[in-house]
Amino acid sequence: TDGSLKVEKYWEPPLAVEKLQLPSEEIEAELLRLLRESVKLRMISDVPLGAFLSGGIDSGAIVALMAQESSRPIKTFSIGFEEEEYNELPYARLTAERYHTDHHEFIVKPDIAEVLPLLVRHYNEPFADSSALPTYYVSKMTRQHVTVALSGDGGDESFAGYRRYAFDAAENRVRAFLPAAIRQPVFGLAAALYPKADWLPQPLRAKSTLKNLSLDPARGYFTSVYGALAQQRSALLTDDLQNGLAGYDPFNVFDEHYRRANTTDPVARAQYVDIKTYLTDDILVKVDRASMAVSLEVRCPLLDHKVMELAARMPTSLKLRNGAGKYIFKRAVSRILPPEILTRRKQGFVLPAAEWLRGEMRPLAESLLFDASMKDGLLNAAHVQQLWQSHQSGLRDQSRTLWTILMFRLWQKTFMEARASA
Repeated sequence: TDGSLKVEKYWEPPLAVEKLQLPSEEIEAELLRLLRESVKLRMISDVPLGAFLSGGIDSGAIVALMAQESSRPIKTFSIGFEEEEYNELPYARLTAERYHTDHHEFIVKPDIAEVLPLLVRHYNEPFADSSALPTYYVSKMTRQHVTVALSGDGGDESFAGYRRYAFDAAENRVRAFLPAAIRQPVFGLAAALYPKADWLPQPLRAKSTLKNLSLDPARGYFTSVYGALAQQRSALLTDDLQNGLAGYDPFNVFDEHYRRANTTDPVARAQYVDIKTYLTDDILVKVDRASMAVSLEVRCPLLDHKVMELAARMPTSLKLRNGAGKYIFKRAVSRILPPEILTRRKQGFVLPAAEWLRGEMRPLAESLLFDASMKDGLLNAAHVQQLWQSHQSGLRDQSRTLWTILMFRLWQKTFMEARASA
């Protein structure tokens, strides 16, 4: 206006409003009504339309509602892996068979040397979520049949679907019981002494929990989300780079949102931060760029503002109950999904990166991680070597950190070297 620009926020999850006091049955009915309306709106299209279908609740519910709105079989698209523990195809088929969809499947095999450089060019910035790879493959397969696809993104953030919400809630109960003056030295020392062994059963891997309990709620949740990356940052970056950053810490952005959340409920606060950071800058960037790389439009019914506003007004007890998330969401869609989908343990959209880095990807990874031309004073080469050897031993899973370094180095080679030569 008059030559000036004003930037302002036009929408917020309504965390500060009074929580719903209705019977859970009425909330379930309203949620299902809004979901149905949201799906129906996003099915308006003058081009062929389909849906991503994993073996989970969110995409399964979207497909079920689409099938109920359509007079023709819905086209559905799923991908899987040869590694059985990562393969969700059998569960995706349950929903596809129930609704007689026109179902398509694809097994991802790592053609890494061709696909990773392609993804780096499309993402245009260092982007280290390894699930970008299967997202690209499912988008590419889907685009061969349709132009628009609906996805289930957004359900975990709104309805407390990530397991870390339950862990964070438990940690905050301990924090409320023990003052920081006791927690920090006791749990900090215990975390330092406790062995880090990824090969142990999950209940025995207590090092991260002990470390989190020594931290304040914001820093503890940050560590839960970013894990080893957050903990290894100081060791991974060279002293010169850290001095050049002049005290900058990525946590500061995270903490700003955490403290801005207008709620005292720690779970709602964590969800708010995820909506502002993880959902916005990771999940949606991943899907948007992978899909648009093949000219596929992806629509997200669970991110409809009315659905998110209803979720924000629900008390946490309707989302997280007995350590399990999506309580109210599961009840709302219980009649339209196979029971096996509702009761199975949550499995993220992940690829077997740990196995691939020890197998098919190893030559490419070594060539990038230990490229002599990459001695640029940014990363601590000795620590990268230590991470690599630790991962190859099989006793530790360093795949998330190694994948991050790998994608950063590949981005450098793709863009920075090209810029230098130009």
